[in-house]
Parts: sequence; structure tokens; C-alpha cells
Amino acid sequence: MRTRLRPIRDRIGRHVDVLFVGINPGVRSAETGHHFAGYSNRFWKLLYDARLVPEPVTFLDDDRLPEWGYGITNLIRRPSAGMIDLRPAEYLAGRAHLLRKIRRAKPAMVAVVGVTVYRALFPQKRNEAVRLGPKDERLEGVRVFVLPNPSGRNANYTYGEMLEAFRALRRALGKPARRHSLA
Repeated sequence: MRTRLRPIRDRIGRHVDVLFVGINPGVRSAETGHHFAGYSNRFWKLLYDARLVPEPVTFLDDDRLPEWGYGITNLIRRPSAGMIDLRPAEYLAGRAHLLRKIRRAKPAMVAVVGVTVYRALFPQKRNEAVRLGPKDERLEGVRVFVLPNPSGRNANYTYGEMLEAFRALRRALGKPARRHSLA
């Protein structure tokens, strides 16, 4: 019998340049208590390779994101094995809850991690092709940037395309590439 999966906590510090927003925690994230913990998830490698963080990090380092001015949360708190398990009402409730978090944290930018998150936040865009990168839409007055979903199950983008999107985020923030440590 599988134990009940519990939501994972946000990692949002006092100063937030970017608030990363995933769709919802997967099973492994719920089991470990850390964001983007799936075995094939490339989020953490992309942060480092795009020079958004100065050293290699893994899901175990999600508590350190505020050190670099980043926060992380999910649109829907409930963990699931996949997006197919999520209900329409959860998207609506998640959007309202996320807007409250944005008002409280006041990030410079909201980076939605996946086109599905973007479409959930802006339902009027549901049937449009969505390009990665900065958007005209705002959430509570905050700029929005669309990143690809880094899950290994996402076959829509190559690693190179994902990396370019993460680098574009760094440039959109006006941040120089963080020097990599010798770690």
C-alpha cells in the first residue's frame, strides 16, 4: 500500500529575483520533500549550465535557491504521478493561491516552468502556440517568462533548446553569467 503523498514546501526568501513555478510535485519530489527531484528531471543541471547558479546543484539544494535570489513553488500543491491526475478546479484554486504568493514575495519575474503552467495561468492562450521566453502578460504586475518543462518525460525540446531558454532567462534578468566555482 502506497503512503499518502504530501505537498512539499515552497522555497521563497526575502529577496526574489525569479519565482520558478512548476505545475505540481511529482511522486519522487513528494517522497523526498524537494522540488524537481525526478530521476530524469534536468532543472538543476540547466540552472548550472545556464550559469544562473555558481556551482552544480541537485534537488537536495533547493533550500539554497534564496541565496541566489530565486524562489520555487508549484501552481498546484497536491503531488501526483502525472498532470492527467489534476482536476480543473485545482488549476483555478492554484492560480488564486499563486497570485497571493506573488503579491507577498514581489519577485522581479515569474518563470513558469512549462507551457502547461502558462496556459493554466492564462486560459485565453490555451489554444495558441506558446513560444518560450518573455511574455507581454503580467501576474500581479510582474513580468512572466516561459521556460520548457525539464522533465525527462517532456520530449518537446532538446537539451540545447532548454538550455538556451534558461540562458535567455538569465539575460532577461540582466544578470551576468555567474562564475562557476571549482567544485
